[in-house]
Amino acid sequence: MSDVMHNFEMYQPDNVDEAINLLSDFKKDAWVIAGGKDSLDWFKDRVKTPKVVVDISGITDMVGVKKQGDGFYIGSMTTLTDIENHPLITSNFPGLAMAAGKVASPQIRNVGTIGGNVCQDTRCHYYRDGFPCYRAGGNTCYANTPTAMNREHTLFEASRCVAVTPSDTAPMLLALEASFVIRNKKKERVVKAEDFFIGPEIDITRMTVLEPGDLLLGIQIPNKWAGSKQYFEKVADRNVWDFALVNVAMASRVSGGTISDIRIACGAVQCTPRRLIEVEDLLKGESPSSEMEDLVARVAASGSKPLNYNHFKIPLMENLAKRSVRSLA
Repeated sequence: MSDVMHNFEMYQPDNVDEAINLLSDFKKDAWVIAGGKDSLDWFKDRVKTPKVVVDISGITDMVGVKKQGDGFYIGSMTTLTDIENHPLITSNFPGLAMAAGKVASPQIRNVGTIGGNVCQDTRCHYYRDGFPCYRAGGNTCYANTPTAMNREHTLFEASRCVAVTPSDTAPMLLALEASFVIRNKKKERVVKAEDFFIGPEIDITRMTVLEPGDLLLGIQIPNKWAGSKQYFEKVADRNVWDFALVNVAMASRVSGGTISDIRIACGAVQCTPRRLIEVEDLLKGESPSSEMEDLVARVAASGSKPLNYNHFKIPLMENLAKRSVRSLA
């Protein structure tokens, strides 16, 4: 029955150790819920039916933004609204504040968390409607057939599945060289953004390195990009609520009119946030100019392999990369 959730046991730990113990005990039967904006859709559609739900919203140690060592630390339970407005974020990482402020709607940002935003599953409507596709354990990609509707899907690195990352904050965190702090019953580890998001060639059933028993505690951002020139832009069918058709995130250092260092990433063009390394190499040591903007547009989407209905993403991606460079002039 649509919109009627299955039965499950709910646990509400009030500290990290309790949460880790629960996840360790129940493994694949457990589902972590934070803001719940993505989880409840899965449950109501009965596509995901975990036996146990671990609600971590009461763990205050996982909330907040602070300076830590040689950088900054964001608890994974920090809401997107808090990230959008927090003075440490707006003054040091305005690109991340902009990205957080473009997620969904104000009501959702008030509840949705940064951890939930980077960990959410893909929005492919075939997968989320319960079709037995590769990602769901089947043997077909329903979005990659001659008659499939795939305008929101991938341009790069399709490997059976053609779904894309839905997160707006993920490309900005990649551009800022963020790392993710993960803990389970055995150990705590820190994973770089490049390695945190994984594609179907690694594991088609998940989009991050998080495994059963793992809990994302927070996100570390180094001082390296604090106060740098940053840019974020998102294009969607609607300004509110919708997921990106393409988004772009950039962090750069400009000295004496020359780009000394730069990182650019795009979202919604492949399963993981796509770092535009060729564009970065092209721009380093150069001065922002209309000629460089045109070169960037030509290079940004090179190697793309559009599907039946998403060719429009190529010029969209090219122009977003171009606009990010223009912001440096």
